[in-house]
Amino acid sequence: MSKREMKLGAFLMVPGHHVAAWRHPDADVNGVLNLSFYKELAQTAERGKFDMVFLADSLAAKGNKQIEGRAVNATFEPLTLLSALSAVTDRIGLAATVSTTYNEPYHVARKFASLDHLSHGRAGWNVVTSGSEIEALNFGKENHLLHELRYDRAKEFIDVVSGLWDTWDDDAVVKDKESGVFSAPDKIRSLDHKGEWFQVQGPLNISRPPQGNPVIIQAGASESGRDFAAQYAEAIFTAWQTFDEAKQFYTDVKGRLQHYGRTAEDVKIMPGVFPIIGRTEEEADELESKLKELIHPTVGVALLSGLISYDLSPYSIDGPLPELPDLSQINGQKSRFLLLKDIADREGYTIRQLYQHIAGARGHWSIKGTPVQIADQLEAWFHGGAADGFNVMAPYLPGGLTDFVDLVVPELQRRNSFRKEYTGNTLREHLGLRRPASKGTKQPLQHS
Repeated sequence: MSKREMKLGAFLMVPGHHVAAWRHPDADVNGVLNLSFYKELAQTAERGKFDMVFLADSLAAKGNKQIEGRAVNATFEPLTLLSALSAVTDRIGLAATVSTTYNEPYHVARKFASLDHLSHGRAGWNVVTSGSEIEALNFGKENHLLHELRYDRAKEFIDVVSGLWDTWDDDAVVKDKESGVFSAPDKIRSLDHKGEWFQVQGPLNISRPPQGNPVIIQAGASESGRDFAAQYAEAIFTAWQTFDEAKQFYTDVKGRLQHYGRTAEDVKIMPGVFPIIGRTEEEADELESKLKELIHPTVGVALLSGLISYDLSPYSIDGPLPELPDLSQINGQKSRFLLLKDIADREGYTIRQLYQHIAGARGHWSIKGTPVQIADQLEAWFHGGAADGFNVMAPYLPGGLTDFVDLVVPELQRRNSFRKEYTGNTLREHLGLRRPASKGTKQPLQHS
């Protein structure tokens, strides 16, 4: 049996994950809407043999009127950007967030099938139900769809999208010039879906993706999110602060897979990690302190308010969190609300201390140290049954990613915990996931 290897995603948020990253003297703030800069980042991650680059997305401008002039709130539409990056990379996976609440299944199925063809099998879809109330206002709605209803819609949404990908058999495209047959009609079928949320005839107007299905990624950790992940996800991006919390989640989700006829190898769990890297411990401490100094209080409060779906602006930043609503009253990201509330309660943080604590990792795992110390911490979770790999969230760019690739990756490779070369070409092959056969055929599932 081959040695288990860590999976790594490069979570690209330009010019960095820290809320004050754009103010760091070494951050390239000109790269925010610069294709050449994203090309550099993607190629750096590919040089480091990462499994994928990942782009998150929101369908609303970040922040509010108070901070519009202080926060980076201009971002590319991710599938447009990944399509461009597919032409300047060769092996690395290309994954992006697309909401099931404010899109239609036919659009999403077609776009990801297109990206998978353009990249020769490297596409991944991070399925989200959207967590921000302000997104609703951009789509003719006064309120965000309730949490449970969002998941009900998402389940049907994925069923329709995967069904559309399967409306073409793998060998449906014939391209026989002599007979004049481009595609075999008996290998293309309509979907004829009629459900609670959608009515879609099909078939899709692009042939089956090279991976069969682009890789399905999910990021929710609520009870609904966990069950949704166990049923549909092939990779999970999750946020935990401690090893025990991460291991509990890992064990819980892996244990649910059997209820859906799946095995532990069918899903890769990749917690987010925010690494502050220094060649010495002192250098890492200096970087952490510098980033904290650059946080404007208004931005810090707005960030924290958005993450917990509760406005903290009326309260003193040097006082404790106010009495927060019951979880049942939160219609945003419930798992993130609980996570941040638990941190504040456990550590006794003031509002200022809490936003300083989460301003980089946003509730994900934050680690600090030399390359050896960073590798030690990653291996502890990886070998301890808390993770199959990690989604790496560089504090600022390009330096944070370059340091990880040049300093941490070689240390992981030296320990045989991470690949030295790609052995496959598709994202499924990188992650060790099976390629599903079309549901319209009787072929057995085949492993990549």
